[in-house]
Amino acid sequence: MNHELSAAFSAAMLGEYGNGFATTLYLVVVCSLVSYLIGVPLGVILCVSDQNGIHPNAPLNRILGTVVNIFRSIPFAILLVVALPFTKLLIGTKVGNNAFLVPLTLSAAPFIARMVESSLKEVDRGVIEATQSMGSSNWQIITKVLIPEAKPSLLVGAAISVTTILGYTPLATLVGGGGLGAIAVQYGLYRFQNDIMYTSSILLVILVQILQEAGMKLAGSVDKRAK
Repeated sequence: MNHELSAAFSAAMLGEYGNGFATTLYLVVVCSLVSYLIGVPLGVILCVSDQNGIHPNAPLNRILGTVVNIFRSIPFAILLVVALPFTKLLIGTKVGNNAFLVPLTLSAAPFIARMVESSLKEVDRGVIEATQSMGSSNWQIITKVLIPEAKPSLLVGAAISVTTILGYTPLATLVGGGGLGAIAVQYGLYRFQNDIMYTSSILLVILVQILQEAGMKLAGSVDKRAK
């Protein structure tokens, strides 16, 4: 037991944990940024083009909604494999952390789109109608009413999305990627070194709690209803 503990906290493993922590943060931050760049516009379009939206467009809403639902319904492990040719075409390789970011983003962006759509639909219809009556354009309603009014819900959704993305990072090991999850899998599953697996898992849990708590506090700070 003492030998196992010393192995888990040796200088070499502490370095591995540090690299794994940095890699995990890299995967989460880059994927979150790119996914939000894709997911926010998709979510806005889904909300605006809905039958109760400010600019209904049934064909567009149906097509876009179907595409989003298809990507959301594919299990991530399967999407990871199916997306390999696209990953190779896009970045020139099928292995490594950057290769893992492609299917991770393909999975996260549709999820974020639905989270954004749901948040925007929570905005009071009366506020939107009042803005419309004053002659505001759809773009003004989106940027001056929908997004600002939905900000607390959007931030809560962001906290959920980021922690969901974090939960997928252990699968990076399937394409030669790294991170805390990969350490847990490589040492715990393949080498039966449970102490290292548990240590990596605890560090992942701590990271999840930090990101979740930060997101919730940020959401609370901008929620006018809580003031």
